[in-house]
Amino acid sequence: MRRHKATATTVAGLMVATILLAIAAYISKSFLRQQHNPSLDIALRITILIFGLGSIALRRTRFATMRLQDIGALAGASGLLRTLEKTTIQVALIGAAISAMGFIATLLTGNAFYTYGATLVAVFVLLYCSPTRSSWRRTLQQFAQVPADPAAAGQAE
Repeated sequence: MRRHKATATTVAGLMVATILLAIAAYISKSFLRQQHNPSLDIALRITILIFGLGSIALRRTRFATMRLQDIGALAGASGLLRTLEKTTIQVALIGAAISAMGFIATLLTGNAFYTYGATLVAVFVLLYCSPTRSSWRRTLQQFAQVPADPAAAGQAE
C-alpha cells in the first residue's frame, strides 16, 4: 500500500513542522515585542476552534460507512485508497494550518501562547487523522471485498 506509506509520511512531516514552529516561537519570543490585540485574540481562538472541530467533522463525514460502501462498490479498492489518502491529507493540512495561524499570531503579537495553544490543537488533529495500516486494511476488506492477504491488498493499488 504505497498510498498509505506516502500519506503516513506526509502526516509525520506535518507533525514535525508543527513542532518546529512551536520551537521557533519559543526561541524567538525574546526577540518579539509584546503587543496586546484583543480582537486578534478572540478571532484566532474562534478560528482555531472552528478548524479543529471542522477537521473532525470532515473526517467523520468522509469516512461514513454508507459513503465508503458506495465508493467501494463504484470505484473498488483503488477508489477507497484514493479516498482514504485524500481525506487524511486534507485533515492533516487543516492541522498544519492551525499551527501556522498560531505562529503568525505569535509573530504579530509577540505572545508565544498563540503558537503553543495552536500547536496543541494541531497535534491533536494530526494524531486523530494519522493513518494506521491495519485500519486501512480493514476498510478495504470491509468495503471493497479485498482478500485478507496483504500482498493482494498491495496489488489493489
